Amino acid sequence: MKKFFVIALSVIMMLALVATGFAAEKEYNISVILKTTASEYWGYVVAGAQAYGKDHPNIHVQVKGATSETAYDEQQNMIETDMNNADIDGYVIAPLQADMVANMIAGQKKPIVAVDTNIEAPEVLSFVGTGNESAGKLGGAAAAKLAKERGWDKIYCIEIAGVQGDSTNEARMKGYAAGVESEGGTFLYNEIQYANAEANQAVACMEAIMQNHPEGIAVICANNDDMAMAAARAAAGNAAYKNTVFLGFDGIQSACNSILAGEETMSVCQEGYAMGYNSVDAVVRALNGEKLDKFIDAGASVVGPDTAQARLDQLKGYLK
Repeated sequence: MKKFFVIALSVIMMLALVATGFAAEKEYNISVILKTTASEYWGYVVAGAQAYGKDHPNIHVQVKGATSETAYDEQQNMIETDMNNADIDGYVIAPLQADMVANMIAGQKKPIVAVDTNIEAPEVLSFVGTGNESAGKLGGAAAAKLAKERGWDKIYCIEIAGVQGDSTNEARMKGYAAGVESEGGTFLYNEIQYANAEANQAVACMEAIMQNHPEGIAVICANNDDMAMAAARAAAGNAAYKNTVFLGFDGIQSACNSILAGEETMSVCQEGYAMGYNSVDAVVRALNGEKLDKFIDAGASVVGPDTAQARLDQLKGYLK
């Protein structure tokens, strides 16, 4: 009888181990739909999402994105296709038009996590990203402080913004303004230039600013690094702008190189790699029954000439 119980207990333990192993190795297909994959910043988000799949072979991560941040129909088609794909278990979405995406995902029962830009919808379980307003304020204050150190008496700031109406762009703008004003500066709301998050349009915006302000402007802030670098290049050689602080957002490799070369001045760093990785992780945790926090903050910092090399080395490590 004792031998029987020992055997029975052993069988039960083996079955428990098998069941536990099965649960741990359950396979999921995760769709990651980004604003675009055609920029360095989004490349880090892609790398982070794909790294999660490499670290967890049972999680199959499919990453895609529109060709640009104004290719709205293209992203909507991607979302519509994947929402109707029965093989997909969960979604990560960085919306180009958050209101439109909220309508498209209405009624979806599979877990959805927003990344980079939030989607105000009950179907979205969590938002993984940067506190854009607080990060912008951090950058605006640092830029205004440096502008004073560079000898500017009037700390005027003009923004070269991204896509008008985009919630991420608006939050960064609000933060920039608050940061500049906290240091006694003035954010020129009536002179905001919209460049649709594209470098070539930022050049035209910068040329217009220089024409309107031949005396120079203390701070030029931009919604991303590509635009900040383009603005700095456009102003190169203009003596009135030699001490202008050019502030970008993202903290990407090209920005670090530009800062080290004395072109772009500063950048607000967000952690795209961590966003990609943590957003997929959040979907998997939701699939496994875990309740998610409504906001998962990937953090932010400001990089300048003294810290650009360390940031550059970190980013290169992500893409190895």
